[in-house]
Amino acid sequence: MLLIAESGSTKTDWVLLGNEGEIKRRQTLGINPYHQNTSSIIKIISSLNDFDSVHQIFFYGAGCATDDKKQIIKDSLLQIFPEATCEVNSDVLAAARSVCGREKGIACIMGTGSNSCLYNGENIEHNVSPLGYILGDEGSGAVMGKKLIADILKDLAPAEIKSAFYQKYNLEYADIINKIYKEEAPSRFLAQFTVFLSENIQSPYILQLVKKSFYEFFERNVKQYNNHTNLPIHFIGSIAFYFKNELKIVADEMGLRIGKIKQSPLEGLIQYHLSK
Repeated sequence: MLLIAESGSTKTDWVLLGNEGEIKRRQTLGINPYHQNTSSIIKIISSLNDFDSVHQIFFYGAGCATDDKKQIIKDSLLQIFPEATCEVNSDVLAAARSVCGREKGIACIMGTGSNSCLYNGENIEHNVSPLGYILGDEGSGAVMGKKLIADILKDLAPAEIKSAFYQKYNLEYADIINKIYKEEAPSRFLAQFTVFLSENIQSPYILQLVKKSFYEFFERNVKQYNNHTNLPIHFIGSIAFYFKNELKIVADEMGLRIGKIKQSPLEGLIQYHLSK
């Protein structure tokens, strides 16, 4: 049996494949070795206790760009599936394999976090470091949520936006600060507020916040792939999917060509591995 996992900071999608195709699917909490220790990760994986006879695992995840972080995931998986061989790759390679297949292109992730790469049809040729939601992750749900929360708490957001926000979310100042600075996975907490952004996209303030975030993503990431921005730019992730109209507007304004926009790389990954 072949087990494929595609994980972001918010959720992990798992699919078990047999010789004749799909057997089971499951969704768990997100797994990110930068935010969780081994025991937390093992606890999440252990919920797959009915995934029997797993012989091979391909795990693609956020935070899995370096060997030490990949090893944390591999060790955790082998605790639950000791008989399996295990390959751990970054979420950006998952995106590239899913949307580009074996064609050259620029593949981007835009969900809770953001990332991008120049893909030559087989491997990642160049990757601009995403740097996480504090230093980078432009265009991501976490960064958009951070900008919204900061403007609300500093009284920079319009009065009607502040009122609508507090009406929707039963949060006090202390709750927000505690969630961000004291609890696990603050990026997940911040990214949830993109639902509010989507619901209020007609507000000039919200629209400008979203468009500026996308502009920053293209300027600080995609444009770093010098002499390759004529290639199609493909996207994976909920932010790209639900804000596709605004994303395309910004790309058009910057003279860039959008290719595929998919909510999840999983179906593309299934096809990629079944065809190998």
